Amino acid sequence: MSTNDTTVAEAHPRFAEALLKLGLQVEIRRFPEATRTAAEAAAAIGCDLSEIVKSLIFEADGVPVLVLMDGSSRVDVELVRRELGAGKVKRAGADLVRETTGYAIGGVPPFGHRTKTRVLADRGLLDHDVVWAAAGTPHTVFPLDPKALIGHAGGTVVDVRERSE
Repeated sequence: MSTNDTTVAEAHPRFAEALLKLGLQVEIRRFPEATRTAAEAAAAIGCDLSEIVKSLIFEADGVPVLVLMDGSSRVDVELVRRELGAGKVKRAGADLVRETTGYAIGGVPPFGHRTKTRVLADRGLLDHDVVWAAAGTPHTVFPLDPKALIGHAGGTVVDVRERSE
């Protein structure tokens, strides 16, 4: 077994399959403690909180949409609503997240989901050379260039970050 096979074996099987389909070879890091929150992931990796990618599912008029946001920021739901031209946008519940992505909250990767959804990626992710995202479980993460990550996720770069007053 090559090291690449071992690395992929650390990822969730659906995510490992997505990596193979995309022809991506990434280093999957597994941590004994959960990296369910952006803060936990940043501490485990030893990177800045803003270098963590949160893959968040929202409901726009009942339709799931994925928003990729840096770990130090919050999504402005009103900006998402405007971007999508939706009547109502709200954070999706755990059941819809699992149904849409195939993953539990805390381990949702930016791509390799069960269903195809619209993807919005906040422009702030492009401020970094490398970002870290979940690899399908609350214990696994992987690094990738943010442009490549957004591209593989099929994301549209937008400004949906909540601004501090």
